[in-house]
Amino acid sequence: MKKFVSAALAASMVLSLAACGATATASSTTSEAASTATTEGGDAAVGTPIKLGGIGPTTGGAAVYGNAVKNAEELAVKEINESAGETVFEWQFQDDEHDAEKSVNAYNTLKDWGVQALVGPTTTTPTLAVAAEAANDNLFVLTPSASAQAVIETGDNVFQICFTDPNQGVASADYIADNGLATKIGVIYDSSDAYSSGIYDKFKAEADVKGLEIVAAEAFTADNKSDLSTQVGKCQAAGAELVFLPIYYQEASQILIAANKTGYAPVFFGCDGMDGILSIEGFDTSLAEGLMLLTPFSADASDEKTQHFVEAYKAAYGDTPNQFAADAYDCVYAIYDAYVAGVINGDMTASEMCDALKGAFTSMTFDGLTGTGMTWDETGAVSKAPKAVVIKDGVYVLAE
Repeated sequence: MKKFVSAALAASMVLSLAACGATATASSTTSEAASTATTEGGDAAVGTPIKLGGIGPTTGGAAVYGNAVKNAEELAVKEINESAGETVFEWQFQDDEHDAEKSVNAYNTLKDWGVQALVGPTTTTPTLAVAAEAANDNLFVLTPSASAQAVIETGDNVFQICFTDPNQGVASADYIADNGLATKIGVIYDSSDAYSSGIYDKFKAEADVKGLEIVAAEAFTADNKSDLSTQVGKCQAAGAELVFLPIYYQEASQILIAANKTGYAPVFFGCDGMDGILSIEGFDTSLAEGLMLLTPFSADASDEKTQHFVEAYKAAYGDTPNQFAADAYDCVYAIYDAYVAGVINGDMTASEMCDALKGAFTSMTFDGLTGTGMTWDETGAVSKAPKAVVIKDGVYVLAE
């Protein structure tokens, strides 16, 4: 098995100081120029830049995810191009407003531009729509955060760097049981959402195996989520010691507010959709104190690679990067490692590049921010270990 790790690490180390002083550019498209990279053999390779596209919601209700992804992609491309001394990647990012139809329109815009590989889309429903188009075009798709199992079932050209929903459900049940967090579990989930219901189904099955008792499983839908106090009350009445929330942070904030009003204080435990709860305007973040979530990334980690990324991201965008940013950053560097290894180049057609990247990703390991020794199977699913974080004093810290 090939191990493509040196390129990402080298670029990160070389730019540790330079990137931290960088300022994000206003344009989402890099300048056009020739590219220079260093191959594993050490020879300079100059050729046509690779056109790398990104899609995500930079406006609308899910903008916290899309902007994190956009920023991290931009940062990674900037680092790589500066480290190479020439343009390895031309990059363009399109806003889809978390809407499937608009995401397909964004994809078509990128196709007209000549995109050769896509990092995105960001959220699941738009990704499902775009993946169907990309499968027909045989264009490589690496999504940082669209976690539904159905995403990678669309075609063999679609890969995830995030956990699949089933894996999040299983891992959450395992963590809760193995660490003795609770035995009586309540669940509040969105039955109309593939992300939420997919995680819940696998969580329930694994909870049965692990001896966890689900004493309340309360659903809501996209059309009926303005008041979630009833669901909270049923978990409280059932004596749930922990409430599992496989939902997005906006709905989770309502649940925390409702629980606080009745004095209900179980352990609240979420998945990657919870990341962003501390950024809600007007939300009392003290209500999220003690909330736990599984994530592959923690901004307070002490390793050199994470510290470089966090410092560079803060310097460029004035904010602490979340898991979605880290996943997107890893996406760009994983594709770059394939470039450095001589697997892809800018003179390929999109279809030729797709076939080359499919072979590379299923035969390599990758060390990134969100995991070391990452591998991908033939379905496009990634294998890496999750981390548990807890909100303490208003920030995420690794759970002990």
